[in-house]
Amino acid sequence: MTMADVPLTRTVELGFRRKRLTALAVPAVILAYLTYAFFAFDIPGLAGRARLDNAAILLSDFWSHKTHVTRDNRSGGLTVAIEGEAKGTYASGTTPDWVTVAGDVTTIDLGKGHVVTYDPAGARYVVPGYGTIDIRPEGGKLKLDAPQPLPDWINQADTRISVTTDAARFAYSRSKVETFRYFPGWELFFFTLDSPFHDKSWGELAQLALVGDRIDPARSNIGYMLSEFWTNKMWRHGDVAWAIFETMLMAFLGTMSAAIIALPLGFLAASNFTPFRAVRFAFRRVFDFIRGVDGLIWTIVLSRAFGPGPMTGALAILITDTGSFGKTFSEALENIDDKQVEGVRSTGANSLQSARFGVIPQVTPVLLSQVLYFLESNTRSATVIGAIVGGGIGLLLTQAISTQKDWEEVCYYVVLIVLMVMLMDTLSGWLRRKLIKG
Repeated sequence: MTMADVPLTRTVELGFRRKRLTALAVPAVILAYLTYAFFAFDIPGLAGRARLDNAAILLSDFWSHKTHVTRDNRSGGLTVAIEGEAKGTYASGTTPDWVTVAGDVTTIDLGKGHVVTYDPAGARYVVPGYGTIDIRPEGGKLKLDAPQPLPDWINQADTRISVTTDAARFAYSRSKVETFRYFPGWELFFFTLDSPFHDKSWGELAQLALVGDRIDPARSNIGYMLSEFWTNKMWRHGDVAWAIFETMLMAFLGTMSAAIIALPLGFLAASNFTPFRAVRFAFRRVFDFIRGVDGLIWTIVLSRAFGPGPMTGALAILITDTGSFGKTFSEALENIDDKQVEGVRSTGANSLQSARFGVIPQVTPVLLSQVLYFLESNTRSATVIGAIVGGGIGLLLTQAISTQKDWEEVCYYVVLIVLMVMLMDTLSGWLRRKLIKG
């Protein structure tokens, strides 16, 4: 090895050493950050506070419904209601076949040997493999008689005792005793209890629709069915359909109006169309300011200024997207091919004609692609904006969440929102192919 080779060898060795250090340092930094985040965000405390039992109940409420069998301990009145709602309450004197009323005694057969009994003295719950849970009010408190030790699925307090099993949930308080039995599916989704089509099979409904005698002489059975479904008092399908349309309209108006406004402003912010640097600087900073403020902030500000409503949501989308479109459009205009513009000008065209036939055809694919992409995104964002301004499907979703019990409706609205976004994605893709590729 000559002396000239020594510096080269040393340089190569140092290069390999730096690469080894970098390969070790990057994972070490990532590991250190994850460790910091683990303690900074209190992950151990979050895991300790997690209520997995509540999460399981919540998930089951998404795909199932429950029937409440409630007795008022003061008046002795019995109520059987689906989801505990007045609109799903069985008429007086009628109960499902698994609830039996004999005088002051109500027997609830939950299946698989689980039986709950309400009587004047209190209530009993027979749990197979465990025994009988007997509850009686005494001296302003609740007395519990059950096999000891109590399992963790029985919660006891002086004023409330609750039992959760695979068959049902049971709760006894001084004011009422209640049993919740779960069933799969979204009950009363098509017809409510007071509808003449409730509790009929698909075959019976088809027969009524095609060859059956008219239930209402003034209209056909199939029209009657559609009316009963559309005006369902529990699921409000007509209101939900209008809310979905309102959400899509909010996104469409906001996005398209922003594109129309941003196009001429983009020319003023493009360096090859506006020679005055101060004008370009001013418009670009306006775009930055508008984009810098999140759409939700604009929604809150506008709702205070103009009041709630879907139009306020459309204005919030318009303002936010004007900044984004202005920046995107101006950059697209700066990257056009000047030779096409010069060719149009050589024919004697004025500035407006040059822009129309030399500039717009070049930037149209980029503009349409961006507008359609933002339309897809805003369809989803309009749900959140609607929850703030009180319009669209977002309002219904917020109302369902705030009740803390209508989780099957929450699932229904979420499914509709996902389908709406998928529809807009498909539609925008089709439009993109038609308008851009021809």
